[in-house]
Amino acid sequence: MTTLMVSVLAFVSGIKDRLASEKGATATEYSLLVAFIAFLIIGGVTAFGNALGLWFTDLSTTVGGWANGQP
Repeated sequence: MTTLMVSVLAFVSGIKDRLASEKGATATEYSLLVAFIAFLIIGGVTAFGNALGLWFTDLSTTVGGWANGQP
C-alpha cells in the first residue's frame, strides 16, 4: 500500500473509533444541523430568486421594446 492510502485508512479508523465510542448525536445536534442547512437553502433561494426576477424584468422590457417597434 502507498503511504497515502495507509494514512487515509488510519484517519478513517480513528474517526470510526471516535464515533463508535460516543453514544451518538442527540436530537439537539441534529436540529441545529437541519436549521443551519435550512438557513443556507433559504439564503440561496432568496438570492437566486431576486436575480432571476431582475433578469425577467429586463427581458420583459426588451421584449416590450420589440413590440413597440424599437430595436
